[in-house]
Amino acid sequence: MLPDVPEITEEEMQHCRETGDFRPVFLEWYKFVGGLCVTFANLRQDSPAVRKDISNRNYGTLIGLINRCYRLILANVALSHKGAFGESTSIIDRCIFESSVILSWLCNSEIEDKFERYIASGLKTELELKSEVQKKIATRNGVILKIEERVLRDVGECLSEAGLDDDQINNTKGLPDLAAMLTLLDHQRLSYTTGQRIGSHHVHGTWVGLRNHYLELEESGRYRTKPHSQTHINQYVYITYIVLESLSNFVNFVFLSHEEDTNVILKLFEDTTEEITKLNSEIIGTDFDETH
Repeated sequence: MLPDVPEITEEEMQHCRETGDFRPVFLEWYKFVGGLCVTFANLRQDSPAVRKDISNRNYGTLIGLINRCYRLILANVALSHKGAFGESTSIIDRCIFESSVILSWLCNSEIEDKFERYIASGLKTELELKSEVQKKIATRNGVILKIEERVLRDVGECLSEAGLDDDQINNTKGLPDLAAMLTLLDHQRLSYTTGQRIGSHHVHGTWVGLRNHYLELEESGRYRTKPHSQTHINQYVYITYIVLESLSNFVNFVFLSHEEDTNVILKLFEDTTEEITKLNSEIIGTDFDETH
């Protein structure tokens, strides 16, 4: 079942205009998009609307990515409901951005082994862990510690579910980088720069990241630590855009082409994007208003 579209009253909008803070309104749309993720993450593969030529592993990959987006959106809702923890929500948003782009790429790429590439890219780390554990065991003449036994069992189960052996994983080509994925999806370089490269400031703690979230300059010219950092309103905007795009790509990829409901769902995504764009236009107007 699809979530209810946010109903923002004129009184609420007027309050935002008077205070200049539209974050409460955008947060409602951000939560709504998270609710859409819940719906499609829980779309069963045996649904009459879903194609039957997608393997269980590959379908699980797609809904896993959608569920990841939802869970991270939910975390950001909890962190940012009072506009706080901007440093943390920025890190999480970068993760949502990356998962959304990968989901869209998997649904659009013509590369035959695209799912194998995505899965193998993660499993190569597991193989490295497996190899290091086995080396440690060998130094003890085959004596296995309990923790090593658990690690090897977990890695083995992961490989089994993936349906790939060690040689297949090692010989599978790597994923294209996110910039190449975005190019395939007809995004300009700016999307990569703002979504991924700028997001890296928050993830890796670069000088720019420290300046934005953790330091402030006193009038004396000395730095002091910043006690808190607010979630920026733009975070609610660009994440909803990229997640809605990925959901549209998912629907186009997995739904049967003759299903009439498909167009209704895609129209909902389009209408939501338009509503957020209209709200954002009002914000931009405020930014350039000489009275502010």
